[in-house]
Amino acid sequence: MNRLGTVIGFTFKNKVRTKSFLITTLLLALLMTIGIHLPFLIQLFTGDDSGSSNKIGIAAEGHPEIAQQIEDYVSALPENELQFVPLEQGDAAALNKQAQDQKLAGYLEIAPASAQGTSEAFPTVQYVSKSGSIPADLQAALQPAIESAKTRFITQGALSDEQIKQLTTPAQLTAVSYDKLAGTDTGGTDEAEGSKFSPMNFITVYVLMTLFFFSAMLTGNMIASEVTSEKSSRVMEILITSVAPLTQMFGKVIGVFLVGLVQIGIFGVTIAINLMLPYNRNVLAGFDLDFSQMPLDVLAYGLIFYILGYFLYALLYAAVGSIVSRTEDLGQAVTPLTMLSLAAFYIGIFSLNNTNSLLMKISSFVPFTSPTTMIARIGLGEIAFWEILVSLVLLLAAILFFGWLSAKIYRTGVLMYGKRPSFKELRKAMKAYKI
Repeated sequence: MNRLGTVIGFTFKNKVRTKSFLITTLLLALLMTIGIHLPFLIQLFTGDDSGSSNKIGIAAEGHPEIAQQIEDYVSALPENELQFVPLEQGDAAALNKQAQDQKLAGYLEIAPASAQGTSEAFPTVQYVSKSGSIPADLQAALQPAIESAKTRFITQGALSDEQIKQLTTPAQLTAVSYDKLAGTDTGGTDEAEGSKFSPMNFITVYVLMTLFFFSAMLTGNMIASEVTSEKSSRVMEILITSVAPLTQMFGKVIGVFLVGLVQIGIFGVTIAINLMLPYNRNVLAGFDLDFSQMPLDVLAYGLIFYILGYFLYALLYAAVGSIVSRTEDLGQAVTPLTMLSLAAFYIGIFSLNNTNSLLMKISSFVPFTSPTTMIARIGLGEIAFWEILVSLVLLLAAILFFGWLSAKIYRTGVLMYGKRPSFKELRKAMKAYKI
């Protein structure tokens, strides 16, 4: 155990001090910072200041009641910041000049009904701006207001305000299983029943899946390259006389795991600091993102599957690195593991909108893909606790089996030089070593 601790400490210190680790960490932290500030930078370069971007004009020739209904609807919205400025009637050039003189973001033009050939038709409402487009948040506020005004216009007071509100509210479509509808579902849990899609759940799942993919790729290649470089430089022949091969393998795996945790901690602090900046909080508030509602259960399961998935891939990377004699051949040797991690990532990413598909259900029980797909099912779908338990048991069993197999490969592979051994040669050499 003392030698294992020595190997862990040496691996950790050696990797943290390397230029590649420092440059990669700083570069990724910089990219995260730029990504978080991107919405603010886009808003900054649009040319609209905070005072005028919330002011829009409204020109309602012949239909002042429709303009008033739109204003009343928008004003009643929670956290509304839009301000309507009435414009004097005139042609397009005059309206454009008024909007530019008052530095408005744009204006609503309600065309007279007579221009459409009939006085009974609802007038055309268009948003006029310099860019010729309408922001998504403004569209979300104005669209239901115009729909409500149109309903009032058509019904001519035949419906009450409550009836109009119900008529303009979109119908909700939900999904439920046969067993739950009949009251015979005994495999689910309260957690499963309360698991619903939300922006925070989606973001948490996406970040966890991306984190696992890049961590498995970076740390796995780090372990394999270190083993191969020690072997190709003949340093392995000296190390193996003082430290047992298995101690070396597990020491490197745990040491690099700690390096990965330090890197994740740096990224977490970077993200937290950037999100705490006042202007970033205001931008995120516009997307209805409340980080106080972050799903702690998804984070907990994500940590468990991340740790177990890491050790599964790390042990295999160490075994592959031990049978390669030259660093030039390492890329080709680890290709199968790279393809497995890519499959786990892409299956999860492309199935986020359909977490209860057959592919997701099957892959959530496959140890190589469960670290990503199971998190997607926990965070965005409905899943019974026994499914999570079975997936964890299978993942643990895979770690024990491939850990045993990797130990035998590592023990025999570190001293095999020359061309990469075939499976037959490797199996023959492994028979001479019992674990």
